[in-house]
Amino acid sequence: MAEKKPTKIMVSKQGGVMHDMVMRLKLIVRLMADRRVNPFLKLLPVVSLVYLFFPFDLVSIIPGVSALDDLAIVSLGAYLFVEFCPPDVVQDHMKQLSSNVDMVEGNDEVVEGETTDITDKP
Repeated sequence: MAEKKPTKIMVSKQGGVMHDMVMRLKLIVRLMADRRVNPFLKLLPVVSLVYLFFPFDLVSIIPGVSALDDLAIVSLGAYLFVEFCPPDVVQDHMKQLSSNVDMVEGNDEVVEGETTDITDKP
């Protein structure tokens, strides 16, 4: 059997869904720790997480819908928390988060690499 040629792998620097979710989670954690955000507003994500672990659901008739119901409540709580926070505070934290990402992604150094397939057959 002929050896396969080594192939080069390209890794994209663009963010995807997971990147956006991580950035949103980091933003929420930073806003929760910020003193400029109203303490009563900080209850919104906490209450939505408590609902996630609460044994009773609003919609428990259909088994699959109860999981979607939990996901919707947590997502809505996180979204409303960020939307109700003061815009200047959110912008400050977004600038800091994006500058951290730019520092990591700003490195234009190319690292060469090769891949080869290894088979267990002698």
